[in-house]
Amino acid sequence: MAKKIILDCDPGHDDAVALLLAHGNPEIDLLAVTTVFGNQTLDKVTRNALAVARVAGITDVPFAAGCARPLVREIETAGAIHGESGLDGPELPEPTLALDPRHAVDLIIETLMTEEPGTVTLVPTGALTNIAMAARKEPRIVGRVREVVLMGGAYAGGNWAPKAEFNILADPEAAHIVINEPWPLTMVGLDLTHQALATPDVVERIAAVGTGPARFVVELIEFFAQAYELNQYFTAPPVHDPCAVARVIDPAAMTTRYAPLNVELTGTLTRGMTVADFRAPAPPGCTTQVAVDLDHTRFWNLVIDALQRIGG
Repeated sequence: MAKKIILDCDPGHDDAVALLLAHGNPEIDLLAVTTVFGNQTLDKVTRNALAVARVAGITDVPFAAGCARPLVREIETAGAIHGESGLDGPELPEPTLALDPRHAVDLIIETLMTEEPGTVTLVPTGALTNIAMAARKEPRIVGRVREVVLMGGAYAGGNWAPKAEFNILADPEAAHIVINEPWPLTMVGLDLTHQALATPDVVERIAAVGTGPARFVVELIEFFAQAYELNQYFTAPPVHDPCAVARVIDPAAMTTRYAPLNVELTGTLTRGMTVADFRAPAPPGCTTQVAVDLDHTRFWNLVIDALQRIGG
């Protein structure tokens, strides 16, 4: 039986790849796509999501726009990495899919309250504002979610600050809410995603697929590679967000470790830090785990297989 997910994203180059992976993998039943501010402003990332839907040929999934700013703080975007549009590099097609009129928070709640309890996984790959708002607006969803598999955080070190990853730092109060709810939660953070490098051999394999969506991904990676080399000194860019989708599809693509997890809100130098407590074995009933090691080949095989299935 296909695994039902809601993808909450802020496209974003790696979010675009995550959306293509979710759409193209037969193990995934993509129930909804929701957008949140992050890599760029809400209007830009929402348009990007709809453009990727056209690239992928997605016509039967609701897309809804969500929160345009953090719960408490001022918005900060990642234009240095993703460009002025949030998806610089390829020429984006005009969207043809109409945006769902519901707010993303309401679409998330209505979907979870309609589907059977324990069957839907939330996959947030941006700021956690929509997810936190949904949990606060309708607390009953917490007990109905199968799992939250988020891309964000890190237990060793950050990227947007020395100890904080961008998605968490974008709205640390929202992250604190989401991580402290009692639902099962897997944090797929930088410790794992920095292993998901789009090396030249990977790019060659994607290009060899020879389809429009595959060429689109190659162009995404080319821009992403230049931005990462300039700003974060990577020789091959880490493609973060599809790692969270891959975790849902094939848990064996990565190893995880249970540990108590929390978010620092007040530290002068550590605000937005995700703190995993590895001092002892996780206590009984611990609901949070962190991703540790990636099977690089297995992960990229999933992405390439999805592109082949999408065709075009």
